[in-house]
Amino acid sequence: MQKKQMRLKRLFDIVFSLSALFFLLPLLALIALLIKISSPGPCLYPSARVGRFSRKFTCWKFRTMFEDADLQLASLLQKNRTLNQEWKRFYKLKKDPRITPLGKWLRKYSLDELPQFYNVLRGDLSVVGPRPLTENEVRLYLKSKASKILSIRPGLTGMWQTSGRNLLTYPERIQLEEHYVDASCFSLDLFLILKTIPVMISTKGAF
Repeated sequence: MQKKQMRLKRLFDIVFSLSALFFLLPLLALIALLIKISSPGPCLYPSARVGRFSRKFTCWKFRTMFEDADLQLASLLQKNRTLNQEWKRFYKLKKDPRITPLGKWLRKYSLDELPQFYNVLRGDLSVVGPRPLTENEVRLYLKSKASKILSIRPGLTGMWQTSGRNLLTYPERIQLEEHYVDASCFSLDLFLILKTIPVMISTKGAF
């Protein structure tokens, strides 16, 4: 991506995110209140992710799991071979017992991702880009593709989020992310943003 395109993309990210946070503020406040009422723990969940040029940052989401979810995961995977295989393939569990009832609904419509507009304003994320990954995901799955995919900012939405989401295996996801890096342009970003809305409503592949 050329420098002029990158500047335009960054300007769009800032304007889009400020507008989204302004109009979504009542919804954000309502979700935070419901999380606080429905289960003990903070409203937001910080997750360590790898950004552009392998720079680490804290990615913010609405909390969708019980407070001790991270401690539960190792025990679940150790006791259940099927869940272990599912985790290795998708890095997700379709029927994850650690998710709260409200969290299932938030994930279904991707509302848990809304706080990441703050990450976009900070420059950690772009509105559109590859999915932000953990260090473990980068090490296990990107491998030789890491330098290419991490050459641009990860995004709130992108190719994999609008092409099957969590139903895709990691090799399929990586292929889509590579395609986005190769074809990245402003018109593609607008197309993927518009495509995100019906994908969120349909909830296909969301868990």
